[in-house]
Amino acid sequence: MSETTTNPITAIFEEAGNQAIFMGRFLKSIFRLDFEWEEFIRQCYMIGYKSFPLVAITGFVVGFVITLQSEPTMKEFGAESFIPSMVAISIIREICPVVIALICSGKIASGIGAELGSMQVTEQIDAMDVSGANPMQFLVVTRILACIIMVPLLTIMADAIGLVGGFGGINLSQDVSATLFFNKAFQALKFGDLLPAVIKTIFFGFAIGFIGCYKGYNSNRGTESVGIAANSAVVSASLWIIVIDAIAAQITIALGY
Repeated sequence: MSETTTNPITAIFEEAGNQAIFMGRFLKSIFRLDFEWEEFIRQCYMIGYKSFPLVAITGFVVGFVITLQSEPTMKEFGAESFIPSMVAISIIREICPVVIALICSGKIASGIGAELGSMQVTEQIDAMDVSGANPMQFLVVTRILACIIMVPLLTIMADAIGLVGGFGGINLSQDVSATLFFNKAFQALKFGDLLPAVIKTIFFGFAIGFIGCYKGYNSNRGTESVGIAANSAVVSASLWIIVIDAIAAQITIALGY
């Protein structure tokens, strides 16, 4: 007998359909009156506060390295005075939002996928459903909304720390005062630089939370499925972040930002 294999195209459409159904359940659970505020605040703490040290180090290193790498080239053109402006614009518009989102996908999406996957394996989700609780609202809605709120906040904090890293990097070879550096950095920034970056981090946060919850909530009944769910959540969330960033770049250009 020949083994039946799943058509890859069919599998893609089935996965898309399952995600659409999961999205519908999520949207329906948002507007329930008995919102789990305590769990939501706890998830904001776990996702935001617990991720801040990693995000802070990443933001500082990004600003520091960009300054060191760009300084020799800027000197060749006699444009050292533009280094603070270049660092501020590149960090806030593109580099920090994407890098922080990818860092968060590795930490947050994998954590959510592993946590919900282990709950699925040990039948805790089924027990919640049988006991009358709403696992979709308690486990999924709170985590996705926490990601939507905390990822933009973490990115803004990383932007600020990245500018501090840029200030430290430029002072390795020059003597630039903090007042001069930050004045030049903020003079180059416009509201149109910050707004698109913040908006797309909201979508980054949604992708991280949604993919992590979907992969963990729908994991299989084996112990190895926990690791598979965590790994799949990271890969899928990172891919969606890149796709969303590409779409956001096209929209930003079309709108003239």
